[in-house]
Amino acid sequence: MARSFFLLYSLSRRRVSDSLRSLFFIPTALALTTSLFILFYISSTSNLFTPHPHRQSRLHFLQNPDGVSSKIHNLQTPIGSQPQCSLDFDSSTPNLGVIEDHGGEAKPVRTSNGRTAVNEIIFHDQDIFTQDYIRMNKSFKIFMYPHNKNDPFANVLLPVEFEPEGNYASESFFKKTLNNSHFLTKDPSKADLFYLPFSIARLRHDPRVGIDGIQDFIKNYIFNVSHYYPYWNRTGGADHFYVSCHSIGRVAINKAEEIKRNAIQVVCSSSYFQSAYVPHKDASLPQIWPRVEDDPPNITLTQRKKLAFFAGSINSPVRQKLIETWQNDTSISVHSGHLNTSYEAALQDSKFCLHVKGFEVNTARIGDALYHGCVPVIIANHYDLPFADILNWKSFSIVIATLDIPLLQRILRSLSTDEYASLHKNVLDVRKHFRWHVNPVDYDAFYMVMYELWLRRSSIRVPLS
Repeated sequence: MARSFFLLYSLSRRRVSDSLRSLFFIPTALALTTSLFILFYISSTSNLFTPHPHRQSRLHFLQNPDGVSSKIHNLQTPIGSQPQCSLDFDSSTPNLGVIEDHGGEAKPVRTSNGRTAVNEIIFHDQDIFTQDYIRMNKSFKIFMYPHNKNDPFANVLLPVEFEPEGNYASESFFKKTLNNSHFLTKDPSKADLFYLPFSIARLRHDPRVGIDGIQDFIKNYIFNVSHYYPYWNRTGGADHFYVSCHSIGRVAINKAEEIKRNAIQVVCSSSYFQSAYVPHKDASLPQIWPRVEDDPPNITLTQRKKLAFFAGSINSPVRQKLIETWQNDTSISVHSGHLNTSYEAALQDSKFCLHVKGFEVNTARIGDALYHGCVPVIIANHYDLPFADILNWKSFSIVIATLDIPLLQRILRSLSTDEYASLHKNVLDVRKHFRWHVNPVDYDAFYMVMYELWLRRSSIRVPLS
């Protein structure tokens, strides 16, 4: 009896053990099968397991820095930078033939060995832009929340009566120009967007508010707008926007979460490394030093003797690295602080002008370079460049990762004469889009900002929880 009980007990334990094994095996097998399926799907639909040509070529360059030919092949776009603004330098491609003008269209240019290169144009799609631009001018309407001269903060809310000037003039130019434009409507029912007209730059200098009080001012302003008017509450602010060029703008809205999540922020400090800025919802405003009456200079290529130029305060590790690396170079002219000579003359004497990140990604140096016909070199990771929805930045500028500052001279000298001539020609074509006028001129900075807003007139926002 004891023997049969022992056999029955052993058999029972074996069955329990087999059952436990099967319980362990089934989910394990399912997990392995699922993992294999996921790996197969990824490998068949992406290039995750395929060496990226940019990474391959960059690795080759770093392994053999002295054996590189006159071109640098496909420098890798830094993580977080805009892919559409990176440049490809192909070591296998000889110098381009003469660039031909085909009425604004990109046409193949045949090189001496039969290879074909493309003459880049300044627009991503000029036909679409032209058609949309006409539609925008006919129908786009903006309602500006009304204020009068008796308002205690009229200096903050109304357009300035003088001609805007200074480093942050873009903010004031936009409001002043919009106020006198055909885009403004006094009928909210006809409005595509609603403009919150507070000026963060002027709030900063108002002794009643100051830097410490800006967040509360904007919070209270949104509270008043949402309680006295029905328009904000219809969309949670999704069809509202404000404009700011001062860097403090990115923290000014910290107490107004609705703006950060929903409203369109048109700002100069357009870094998508910062959580306050949301690309595609928000838009980059160019920081432009106003030159209203002056005509841009036309300096020929042969008159530009210096390879590259930079001058500015050393207020970031990026600029510090630039100065340390190139301060003793004869072809790249870099200066800390103010110049003893003419800043404008230095821009006109250089082939390339460096825009280098300071406290923020933005400075007025891109506008300065374009105005003086100098090809901008942008060294500012994570910069969502102005009008990037419209303009093909790699056709008139060079974007370089901050880590590649030691390679700067080699990158710039790798360009052929014809490639530089094409960049320079496009600089002269594009610079009209980076100018403000008291009375706006077609395709100038005001109209380009309006087009960016027009593109965002029906965007969907994240609802507040």
